[in-house]
Formats: sequence, structure tokens, C-alpha cells
Amino acid sequence: METANLATSSVPLIFAYTGLALMVLLSGIGSALGCVMGGNATLGAMKKNPDAFGNYMLLSALPGTQGLYGFGGFFIINSSGVISSQITMLQGVAILAAGLILGFVALFSAFYQGKVCANGIASIGEGNDVFVNTMILAVFPELYAIIAFATTFLISSSI
Repeated sequence: METANLATSSVPLIFAYTGLALMVLLSGIGSALGCVMGGNATLGAMKKNPDAFGNYMLLSALPGTQGLYGFGGFFIINSSGVISSQITMLQGVAILAAGLILGFVALFSAFYQGKVCANGIASIGEGNDVFVNTMILAVFPELYAIIAFATTFLISSSI
């Protein structure tokens, strides 16, 4: 009987830690993929226009911010003091939900932001002056990662 209570009392902790892991893992994967797309485009564009490396570098690094949002969400929730042996099932599920929300939104946001940036880099490499336009367009997918990060903050403050 005591073993069953121990197992059920650890379920909220498992949910919470799974949420934190997904938050960091998925946002990190998305950022890595997005940055690789930008990096690959940079290598191709350098052959045609090596003088624009600064612009290429900024655009290549932009999808990396979603990984920072994942880490920021992890830090906010982990430092809130909610995750302990006293965590309730509702709190564990809330943290799992926050992890899924931020993790998946950041994954897709970074991936598609990487595509926008890669296309901008290729266009700059061909001599087009589209750096500012690319930055503006690349902010749109980022907005959803920011909203997911804000949602994580709101979930954290409500539990």
C-alpha cells in the first residue's frame, strides 16, 4: 500500500520534469535546425558576396533565440520553488503543459524562422539589399515564440 502511494505521489514530479525537459529539448532542437539553415545559406552566399558576412552572421544566429526562450522558461519554472515533493497533480500537469506549449512553438518558430533567414541570406548573396526586410519578416515567427514564453511565465505565476 505504501509503495502505491509513493508511486502516485511521484507522478506530478515526473510530469513537471518531463515538461521542463521538453521545453529545453524542443526549443534547442528548433534553434539548432534554424541556425544550421542560416549557416548553410551563409556558406553558399559567401562564394558570391563575402563582404556581407556580418549580415549573414546576424541572420544565421536569429533562430537561436528560441533556444534561449526554452532555457528562460526552464529557469522561471525551476526557480519558482513549485517543484518539490509537495507538488500537486494540477501543478505537475500545468508545468507539463507549459513545456509542451513552449517547446513545440519554439521548435516550429525557429525552424521556419531559419527558412526565412536562409532565403534572405541567399538573396543578399546575390546582391540584393534585403537585410532589413529579412529581419522584419523573420520577426513574425519569433513573435509566436515570445507569446509561448509569456504563456509559460503566466502559467508559472498561477501555480
